Amino acid sequence: MKSVRAATVILAAMAQSLLVFAAQAQDASPGENSFKKCAPCHSIGEGAKNKVGPELNGIDGRHSGTAEDYNYSDANKNSGITWNKDVFLEYIKDPRAKIPGTKMIFPGIKNETEAGDLWTYLASFKADGTKK
Repeated sequence: MKSVRAATVILAAMAQSLLVFAAQAQDASPGENSFKKCAPCHSIGEGAKNKVGPELNGIDGRHSGTAEDYNYSDANKNSGITWNKDVFLEYIKDPRAKIPGTKMIFPGIKNETEAGDLWTYLASFKADGTKK
């Protein structure tokens, strides 16, 4: 009888561990989770298309205002920005402060860890939408 109880306790513990693991796997990337704030206006990954904002594939090293077939504001086109981590982290805190006249209406992400995680996620996509 004790061995049955012990086996039951062990199986329950294993099941709980699997549930925790499954929950973690669903949110594998904090940056991917943060991207949910961006997804209403932007897309990324294979098959990404421009929405209210441009698709973000290959953003690391891309010049602002150059995503194909997107109608940018003159402010974005003329900003002279080449996207990299440092520029993005400054921009995402307050987009309208970094590029006055941008069409992007977003309150920003003030939390540095969240912004860094978001950049890591965005920078993981090549221009064709595949992962690096």
